[in-house]
Amino acid sequence: MKSLFFTQHARDAVDERGIDPAWIERAVRAPDWVVPDARRPGVELRFCIIPEYGNRVLRAACYETSLEIRILTVFFDRDAKRP
Repeated sequence: MKSLFFTQHARDAVDERGIDPAWIERAVRAPDWVVPDARRPGVELRFCIIPEYGNRVLRAACYETSLEIRILTVFFDRDAKRP
């Protein structure tokens, strides 16, 4: 299993927004849907519905390498719609 690496920006977002790390791991490893980021080649936007948080959608921007999954940012996305 690939390790998760949080950028400083992602760590700050987790702290500021009080996001449970288990939710982030769920969103990154088993997303409900994935969309490529149109502005950043190689970056995926991974979305996961979090029932424990009122069914809100958690969005994680990730860059996956052969060794790790780098989490660039994470937040609850009010405008997220499943494709």
